Amino acid sequence: MTRPGRHADGGGLYLIVDKVPANADDKTAPAKRWALLVSVRGKRREIGLGGVTSTNGLAEARKNAAEAVRAIERGDDPTRPKVAAPAFRIAAEQVIKDLAPGWRGAKTEDGWRRNLLTHAADIGSVPVDLITTDDVLSVVRPLWTEKPESGGKLRARIEVVLDAAKARGWREGENPARWRGHLDRLLPKPRKLVRGHHKALPYAKLPAFMAALAEQTASSARALEWTILTASREDMTLNARWGEVEGDIWTIPGSRMKMAQDLRVPLPAAALAVLAAVKIGEPRPEALIFPGKKKDRPMSNATMDALLDRMGVPVTVHGFRSTFRDWAGDMTEHPREVAEAALAHAVGNAVERSYRRGDALEKRRALMADWAAYCRPA
Repeated sequence: MTRPGRHADGGGLYLIVDKVPANADDKTAPAKRWALLVSVRGKRREIGLGGVTSTNGLAEARKNAAEAVRAIERGDDPTRPKVAAPAFRIAAEQVIKDLAPGWRGAKTEDGWRRNLLTHAADIGSVPVDLITTDDVLSVVRPLWTEKPESGGKLRARIEVVLDAAKARGWREGENPARWRGHLDRLLPKPRKLVRGHHKALPYAKLPAFMAALAEQTASSARALEWTILTASREDMTLNARWGEVEGDIWTIPGSRMKMAQDLRVPLPAAALAVLAAVKIGEPRPEALIFPGKKKDRPMSNATMDALLDRMGVPVTVHGFRSTFRDWAGDMTEHPREVAEAALAHAVGNAVERSYRRGDALEKRRALMADWAAYCRPA
């Protein structure tokens, strides 16, 4: 085909033959190129598909035209220059930055960072548009059977990063981290977790343990003392800030609580003594009471567990809440509802809670004073 002009192939694909200049040599061949004429967001566009060559013939042009049409149907604009895709690590950092404001606390962010930046470190430098199923499997498989919960979270979080990358125009096509209909054909079915009770210390052994704990000089020992004396969850302690303590009341904001409500925790004298022991100067209100090695970051959630291992005590940090509950039920006359409230558990059904607006602070204050006296007998 040498006649100048547009020659339709169908579906918007054209062979365009340019005119040969009048002063050209008689042997000069007309330039030929492929183009796709389509409507992109209501505007008529011509999308160039390259010149006609031995490697860019009609079959290749039809293939490229079909890909461009599919991109337009997805809402993309093939005429817009393609955005250079960042490395997976950079894309993961961006996702964490975008989603973190909606998370309840630093513990969630730490989990995402540990998964995406540590467990998936081997693919951190791979451009996000080049991540393949094999890449995903290479980092997920080592955790999948040994640590199924971590492996499942890693897969799901990689999927989120790759979905976000597609939304930003950094990659195209199917998500290689998708489970249903994809990785579920390549990985064994996730093992169901058997969640037993947290290993707890019998309350009869607690006073001796607290005496041994007082001899420990690590900052994690003070954090563990505080956690036990306040019957708190580990993440409550790790994210506690100086501005949340006023007098002998520690107010934990609802943004960090499971029930999304502020919690007032009465502090017995022993807990206040822990505060005095870790306080240096006049800390800023937003400063962490028990910071990690980086002062603006919480202590690792494995630090107190590591301390228990060093002390040779085969229990979990969370298990001390069970110790507290067993002691309160077996050794005191404090009402069950007060003990449950001290653990920040919901008491009663939804109707009962709607009529009960108080938090039994004074009753909990008496309970926690008795608990501290038991933990550290005079």
